[in-house]
Amino acid sequence: MTQTLSFCLDYDYLNDLAEKNCPSYAQAQPFPHIVMDNFLPEGVLEQILQEFPKPGEINWQKFDAAAEKKLASTSELQMGEATRFLLYQLNSSMFVRFLEKLTGISGIIPDPHFQGGGLHQIEKGGFLKMHVDFNKHKDLGLDRRLNLLIYLNKDWQEEYGGHFELWDRDMTHCVKKVLPIFNRCVVFSTSDFSYHGHPDPLTCPEGRTRKSLALYYYSNGRPAEEVSNAHSTVFLARPGDNLNSKSSSVPLKTVVKKFIPPIIFEIRQAMKKK
Repeated sequence: MTQTLSFCLDYDYLNDLAEKNCPSYAQAQPFPHIVMDNFLPEGVLEQILQEFPKPGEINWQKFDAAAEKKLASTSELQMGEATRFLLYQLNSSMFVRFLEKLTGISGIIPDPHFQGGGLHQIEKGGFLKMHVDFNKHKDLGLDRRLNLLIYLNKDWQEEYGGHFELWDRDMTHCVKKVLPIFNRCVVFSTSDFSYHGHPDPLTCPEGRTRKSLALYYYSNGRPAEEVSNAHSTVFLARPGDNLNSKSSSVPLKTVVKKFIPPIIFEIRQAMKKK
């Protein structure tokens, strides 16, 4: 360790934040969520921003398809020390208790592997079309319940775009847009019907990128009405969008599988083993 990491989350601050926001979280539309500004001490995120790797500095996982064009980290070893220290705290018991009180979801389990999470970065022209997230942890088999996003974009202008959008259950219209400004935190419940994304190409100046930290939280089981079947990320076109492209990363079988009862796949697998 090459530097002193002195910041620790404050229990009283988190407890007050949860008590203040839990009613509005539960009542938020189109699905439970909260947007919190000035979430952490500014100096903490300044330090993380300084060590945030540029597009060519690490071996980013690159998504370049009709449905998504973005960069994502693949390992905590790609992150700086201040970043890792903060993410570890956001996976701590204290923070999990905060999330449970804020959201009303009990038995929340953090992901020590940061599967799909960590550092996200989108360059000019990039986007993430409307989607619902994968709902099972690949290795642990747990149910995905919450997403937490912290934005790291200083002096971000409205005309740069990059808004985080929340759409209604029927994907007919956008209910809320969130500008990804520095030190803004978004927490939202994930289900098979929580459509969200950054669907329009980024229009920021050359050399600027849309940066964020992403953490996902799980539970062992979930309410039946929140899920149709185990699936990976499923994209859905907005009115006027066209996701029919050979470069799309979303295979047809992924979309179809979402609506087929699990017993059909279990029978199929059993037949293959005979």
